[in-house]
Amino acid sequence: MAVDTRLQPDENPLIEGLERLPVPATTLVIFGATGDLAHRKLLPALYNLAHEGALPERFKLIGIARREKEHDDFRDETRASIVQYSRREPDSDVLNGLLEHVDYIPSNFDDPAGYQALAEALDKLDAEAGQPLNRDYYLSTAPEFFPVIIQQLKAAGLHRHDEVDVRCIVEKPFGTDLSSARSLQQVVSDVFRERQVFRIDHYLGKETVQNVMAFRFANMMFEPIWNRNFIDHIQITGAEDIGIGTRAGYYDQAGALRDLVQNHMLQLVALTCMEPPASFDADKVRDEKVKVLTAITPPDPADTVRAQYTAGTSGGEDVVGYLEEEGVPDDSRTETFAALKLEVHNWRWAGVPIYLRTGKRLARKVTEIAVQLKPVPHLAFQSQGSIGVMPNQLILTVQPNEGASLSLGAKIPGSRMRIRPVNMEVLYGSAFMSQSPEAYERLILDAMRGDATLFTRNDEVDAQWSIIDPILEAWHGDADGALPTYESGTAGPSEADRLIGPEREWRKL
Repeated sequence: MAVDTRLQPDENPLIEGLERLPVPATTLVIFGATGDLAHRKLLPALYNLAHEGALPERFKLIGIARREKEHDDFRDETRASIVQYSRREPDSDVLNGLLEHVDYIPSNFDDPAGYQALAEALDKLDAEAGQPLNRDYYLSTAPEFFPVIIQQLKAAGLHRHDEVDVRCIVEKPFGTDLSSARSLQQVVSDVFRERQVFRIDHYLGKETVQNVMAFRFANMMFEPIWNRNFIDHIQITGAEDIGIGTRAGYYDQAGALRDLVQNHMLQLVALTCMEPPASFDADKVRDEKVKVLTAITPPDPADTVRAQYTAGTSGGEDVVGYLEEEGVPDDSRTETFAALKLEVHNWRWAGVPIYLRTGKRLARKVTEIAVQLKPVPHLAFQSQGSIGVMPNQLILTVQPNEGASLSLGAKIPGSRMRIRPVNMEVLYGSAFMSQSPEAYERLILDAMRGDATLFTRNDEVDAQWSIIDPILEAWHGDADGALPTYESGTAGPSEADRLIGPEREWRKL
């Protein structure tokens, strides 16, 4: 029997593979809905999901915070947040449609009456929808409220439902050291099953971070050389050109090591060094990341550097040093710069140093992964006017300009054989003719779908703190030595150069 292969009128071959995965009907509850994170990131992300038609047809948003206000007041604030921070100019019809599904409950996070009001609101929304809705609780609060909220949800019977999924989305930081992370996990595991818990690391929602796996596992040219036989070293940089702003209360307690290295940068290490998973199932991907993290032993204190920024020039303006920032104690020893040398002790990576650096008030803002291959052994290309054969580098830029570049040696035009590096570069914005979605858009959508691939599992968090905890102890035990400094607007302290040198050097900022 002949088969008719002609396209049906409603078929479009150009959209094959672009169909959206279904998202179940959901009520999203944001604790801390009037805070800075919700204001700048979460509410604009929800609007952009609505703009793209990615939210479920039956979607409700309930904001909970301590401030007294009416539903309409919260809707007005939500509108203002979206107008100010959305990555696209809001469409009034889409925005109005979203705001119709937004409610607000004023309550202290330890007040049982607030959770009773939440239970009644959830039941009411289920009745209006004609079906029970999935319940996703997003903890966008100060970390000290995480256990309070989780325990109150259990006391109110809101942590389980017989007919729909209940999920808890937890912002970073998950603990301030290994002991506190394990204590928090004990609270979490007493209330929720692990499959219900989604620990957010927003770096994992960035397109370039996800493309680390795509570059490695979708391109035959990279995977065969992705090992100690061909790679000389790896540099991962998370540099910021801004200071601490108004975050002194948080930052002076955290410091650069806790703020960026323990979570974001170690996740980048895991993605860069993991083995190919059998499939891109959430647990299979996270199993491979855990193997990398547990193969890293805490570095010797001599292989770490910490420093504070002093006054200098940033962005053409004079800026004050860290100790002069508002709210910072005069005797603070909190690091605003951290650099580490790590090694993954397994067959693939043995002997390959991995250098991490992050800091405030550096020369420019950039987050990137630089994989440097070993140099070629043939040196016949050395001649006058030639830079010479430089080692190949693969650079994956996470921000601000998402993309990738490969540094290759090429001949300079002319009669002589002179070599200099050239870059083969791809920018995601121009390559795909579209703007990358914000990280929180992808993560909120994945959480509502129940896909935990881009969220950290408990054993990952435990392994990350196991690497960082000994460094914190060594630094806190060294309370008398002079703390290195670096001038604002520079590439960091000279001690970092000694960490990576003399055979190697940091990429220029």
